Amino acid sequence: MTTSDAKIGWKFDNTYSRLPEAILTKIKPVSVKNPEVILFNHQLSSELSLNFKNVNDDILASIFSGNSLPSSSSCIAQAYAGHQFGHFTILGDGRAIVIGEHINKKKQRFDIQFKGSGKTPYSRHGDGRAALGPMLREYIISEAMNGLNIPTTRSLAVVSTGEEVIRETPLKGAILTRVASSHIRVGTFQYMALMQNLRFFKILLNYTIKRHYPEIIDTKVPALELLKIVIKKQNDLVVNWMRVGFIHGVMNTDNVTISGETIDYGPCAFMDQYNPKTVFSSIDYYGRYSYSNQPLITKWNLSRFAETLLPFIDKDKKKSIEIASDNINTFDDLYYLKWNQMMRKKLGFIGNDENDDKLIKDLLNWMENNKADYTNTFLYLTENDFRKVKVYESKDFIEWKNKWEARLKKDGLLEKSKDLMKKNNPCFIPRNHIVEKILTEAHEGNFSNLKNFIDLLKQPYNNQNNINKYQSLPGESFKDYKTYCGT
Repeated sequence: MTTSDAKIGWKFDNTYSRLPEAILTKIKPVSVKNPEVILFNHQLSSELSLNFKNVNDDILASIFSGNSLPSSSSCIAQAYAGHQFGHFTILGDGRAIVIGEHINKKKQRFDIQFKGSGKTPYSRHGDGRAALGPMLREYIISEAMNGLNIPTTRSLAVVSTGEEVIRETPLKGAILTRVASSHIRVGTFQYMALMQNLRFFKILLNYTIKRHYPEIIDTKVPALELLKIVIKKQNDLVVNWMRVGFIHGVMNTDNVTISGETIDYGPCAFMDQYNPKTVFSSIDYYGRYSYSNQPLITKWNLSRFAETLLPFIDKDKKKSIEIASDNINTFDDLYYLKWNQMMRKKLGFIGNDENDDKLIKDLLNWMENNKADYTNTFLYLTENDFRKVKVYESKDFIEWKNKWEARLKKDGLLEKSKDLMKKNNPCFIPRNHIVEKILTEAHEGNFSNLKNFIDLLKQPYNNQNNINKYQSLPGESFKDYKTYCGT
C-alpha cells in the first residue's frame, strides 16, 4: 500500500536531522491498528505542492498515521527545554515526530510533524498518544488563526488510529499532521545553552539564522540581529492575538517559535465578553497567561531567549548583558506603538487626533464594565448595525459612539475607514461553546458541521450566509469555561 513520492510531490531535504544528536533523537512513529482519515486540508496540500488527488483514503490514512512513511523522510523527535509557568524544566517532543522538511515549488521549507505518534525518549512517563478531540481542536483553531491572517503553524490532516488512549476515561486516539516553518523554539536555545557547549550552540545559531533569516548571516553580530528580529516577530504576533481576543493559555518558552508562528493549541480559546483578566486554562491558577498578561509574558520569554545569546553578543559578559537588556527594553514602547496602531485600525482611524487614545481607552473601559462581547462590538461598529442588542442602547455607549462617528468624519474618508475596519475586525471567531458542540458531534461520528465550520473559517472577514449562529453568545453554562492541554 504505497504511492511513489514523486507522484505525490514529496521533496524532503532534512537539514535539522543533521544537527548534533544532542538535541534530537532519530525515531519512527509507532504503527497504529486501523487508521482512518477524519480531516484532510486540500488547500494546504496544494500550497505545499503536494498532489493527493489520485490517492485513495486507505493509502492517505496509512501515510498520515505513520504506517507508510515517504521513502525520503528522516524522522526525529526534538529535544528542548522551557520555563513552564515560570519553572525551568527539560522537555522535548514527548508525542510528536518530525518526519522531514518538505520544500514546495516556491522553494519554501516546511516541517511535517506527526502529533500523537507514540512514545519518544522525551515522553516523561506519557503514552506519546493523542486523543481525537484535542487534535480536531488544534486543526480548527490553527486553521482559524490562518484565516484571521495571524502567523501560525498549520494542520494538514487528522487521522483516527482505531485505538484508545486513556485519560480520565478511554478516548478515541488520533494523529494530527502539523506543518510549520520550523519547530525551533526559545526552548531549543535554552536546551543548547544548558549543555554549555559553545561549538554546538554556534551550530544551532548559524543553522537557525540560515534557515529563517539568511539576510543577517554576514552582519557584524548575527546573534544580536537575531534577537532584534525575534523581538519584533513576537511583538507583532502578540498584538495580533490581542486584536482578535485570542488567549494562548500556555505561553511557556517552549511554545515560543523563532519564526514568529503561533504554536501549540492546547488550552487556548477566544474571549467572548471583554475582560482583560480572562483565563481559560484549567491549570493557570494565578492568571499568569491571562489576556492582558500576554504582552508581559512575551517580554519575559524574550528575556530568557536573550540570556542564551549572551556569549555571542559580546565577549565581555557585562557589556553583553547591557546590550541585550537595552534591546529587550525596547519591547514595551514597540508593543504600545503596534497595539495602538492595531486598535486604530479596528476603529477605522486614518489620520491622527489628540483624543484618539482616549476614545480607545473609553471604549475598552465601557466594554469591560458592561460585559460587552469583544468580537461583536467591533463587528457592529464596522457594520453600523447593533441588532437591537440592549447593551448598545445605553446612554454611555451612545455618547461614546457619537464622539467616535464625529472623529471619523474629521478624516473625511468614511469608505476607507470602513474598509480598514473590515480587514481587522472578523465577523466571527471559533467561539468556545460552538467548538465544543462540534467536537461532541465529532465524537459521536458526525463530522458534517465540523467540516462546514472549517470551510467558513477560511474567510472570517466576509459576512457570509448562515453565519448568524456562529456569532451567538454562550449561555450561563460557559461562564466558567475551562480548556485543557490534552496530554
